[in-house]
Amino acid sequence: MKKQLLIIVVLLCSFLSSQAQSYQKTSQGAAAITQGMNVKVEFYSPSIVRIYKTPKDKPYVRESQVVVKTPEQVSVQYTNKGGNVLMKSAELQVEFNPLTGGVYFYDTHGKLLLKDKDYGTSFAHKDDAGTPAFQVRNAFLLEADEPIYGIGQVWDGKLNRRNSVHQMRNENTLTYSPYFMSPTKGYGVYWDNYSISEFADAPQELSFSSLGHCADYYFMFGKTPDGVIAEVRELTGKAPMLPLWAYGFFQSKDRYHTQDENLGILRKHRELGVPIDVVIQDWQYWPQYNKTDSAWNAQAFDAQRFPNPKKWVEDIHKLNGKLLIVSWPGFGPKTPQHQEFKERKMLIDFTTWPLNSGTRPYDAYNPEARDIYWKHMNRGLFSYIGNDGWWLDSTEPDHLISSVWHNKDNDFNLPTHLGSYRSVKNLYSFVHNKGIAESQKALTRDKRVVILTRSGFIGQQRFGSNTWSGDVHSTWEMLGKQIPAALNFTMMGIPNWNSDIGGYTGHGYRAVGVEGAKDPRFQELFVRWTQLGAFSPMMRAHGKRIPREIWNFGERGTWCFGAIEKMIKLRYRLLPYIYSTSWDVSKYDGTFMRALVMDFPDDKKTYELGGQYLFGRSILVAPVTEPSVTEWPVYLPQGADWWDFWTNEKKTGGQTVARTVSKDILPLYIKAGSIFPFGPDVQYSTEKNWDNLEIRIYPGADGTFTLYEDELDNYNYENGVYSTIIFSWDDATRCLTISDREGEFPDMLKNRKFRIVLVKPGSTTGDAPMKGGKTVRYSGKKTVVKL
Repeated sequence: MKKQLLIIVVLLCSFLSSQAQSYQKTSQGAAAITQGMNVKVEFYSPSIVRIYKTPKDKPYVRESQVVVKTPEQVSVQYTNKGGNVLMKSAELQVEFNPLTGGVYFYDTHGKLLLKDKDYGTSFAHKDDAGTPAFQVRNAFLLEADEPIYGIGQVWDGKLNRRNSVHQMRNENTLTYSPYFMSPTKGYGVYWDNYSISEFADAPQELSFSSLGHCADYYFMFGKTPDGVIAEVRELTGKAPMLPLWAYGFFQSKDRYHTQDENLGILRKHRELGVPIDVVIQDWQYWPQYNKTDSAWNAQAFDAQRFPNPKKWVEDIHKLNGKLLIVSWPGFGPKTPQHQEFKERKMLIDFTTWPLNSGTRPYDAYNPEARDIYWKHMNRGLFSYIGNDGWWLDSTEPDHLISSVWHNKDNDFNLPTHLGSYRSVKNLYSFVHNKGIAESQKALTRDKRVVILTRSGFIGQQRFGSNTWSGDVHSTWEMLGKQIPAALNFTMMGIPNWNSDIGGYTGHGYRAVGVEGAKDPRFQELFVRWTQLGAFSPMMRAHGKRIPREIWNFGERGTWCFGAIEKMIKLRYRLLPYIYSTSWDVSKYDGTFMRALVMDFPDDKKTYELGGQYLFGRSILVAPVTEPSVTEWPVYLPQGADWWDFWTNEKKTGGQTVARTVSKDILPLYIKAGSIFPFGPDVQYSTEKNWDNLEIRIYPGADGTFTLYEDELDNYNYENGVYSTIIFSWDDATRCLTISDREGEFPDMLKNRKFRIVLVKPGSTTGDAPMKGGKTVRYSGKKTVVKL
């Protein structure tokens, strides 16, 4: 009997041994062969981990186009956990199951954050335009009620991305990246793949499915939503500062036909006294040889309509304005760019805009092609006329069907420098923006890169790009959908977003042209969209069919003119706050448009609240997105008190209020404890120094604010050429401490005044200067003000 029992024990041990899988410790992680895969777990930092899986018999070495971070030297402790290996850094614990291939992520206290599902990775053989590849799928397990955000700019009107399915294919208005964030648990996941992909979340699992050769993703544990965004930018690149003028008002149109028409827009603004910084020149400033526009995007000027482009830009600058000019990724067959790219086999051979013109996009995936693109762009535009920034249209790019017999799907098999077009489709905007931004900055550091682009991808924040929402319809429904789409987009770590004020299409109204601008229905929509634009990272009016310049809506004294001007002027009064927020974005990985769940993750009512947001860290914005309303519901998050910006009425958080709204205002609330700089009344961003700022204190909590200043439009700030002044409010003692000024830059204000105003209930101010307060002189030394 004992002998039989011994045999059974030996056999059982032998069976268990055969089922166990071995793993190998690496310098800062672990690796194993399991489930027919090579799996590698590697700490890139104490809080960032890369998971890399390939089929066992198909090793693949991959170089990321997006990730800029290289692995740090990370101290990792190893523990055996029931046959699994538990790896601990100072910030994170990662458990790897060498039998199932599962990877489990925990915080340092052992709280489960996310599971890479056991047996959850698969590789299905796939023909990629004649090259053997795989359809790679990876599944994750989340808690049932855990909200997630990101994925991209989605038009379902929802904020929380749980229980949704999306084909991630970047097109006009659709901007995706394979990334999601859990603000309540403080982690993010970036699936490093650029192909047309599938995202699916269901109660049983969340998954990515993409064309490729490996499963390659990064787990980032930032602990807070801001911390996750900081990890994203650590991994994929920091967001540089834009110049101050980029936060002023932009006027555009589809399109200005001549240089005089374009210049006249700026002149009319100056005559009317309506602030503006930027005019934009849209398409067909180039020669038109025929109706098909075979010289599309020649990056050269038509001699009759733009007879002296250098003087045109000089005149814009004399009027203290700036110019953005459009450039497309496709070139018509009669352009020298098309010919050069064609000779070098650097065109992607599908039809792009405009249809029937023979225009083809260049292979932006090829670094040499990007250099050639910049060569022509610089010679024909930047170094020739001295424009101030770029409008990069169609950066998906447009992919058109040239005939009824054309199979569009076949175009995805076309070759590019990085593989089939299908395999890298979603990266096009990224590499296109990259080539222009890096080339301009290499040429000059005296002018910051400013790019307005129609598409985006995670990591694109490092190129000075501001993505707009594309050619959206001019409807109330689309206005409402802008907000949750923008919030999900910016939670991917890309801070700059905007939309065409009024919507692009201009369809659905009684007339086109100026008559359309007189339609009361469009006027109300345009005013409400302007209010959203005033609290977006870029404020830009643009569209077709109906002109968007303020004078088309009526004369001064009419309600619509007044409502538009009110928002433009408020935008300029907010510039010290906005520019300091830009510094927070660049230096401390902040975000302009902040979903309320970012700042109030413990308030479950914020999880689905996609129609409101914080602009910066102090202003709660609740745009009105329905017509003919007199009241608008606003949820004030629990955990703070809130001051009505217009009436200075104080409200407690954790409640929904019905805010009365006239057509010329939107609900705005300032978080208690905010210190709020209010700038001068100006016609353009740099007209006046900030030598007599009104500093509003909204009591009810302690608070701080950092006022940032620099030379406004160069990269010297990257070398420390800037100054900061920290304002600190002690609510108990009613004392404001203004710190010693840190840093300096040429021609900075060494002596100035601050008018300190304590906001009190019952005083109505809003966008008008507040009365009273204490005026203090400040010479850069610590000053304490008792209120």
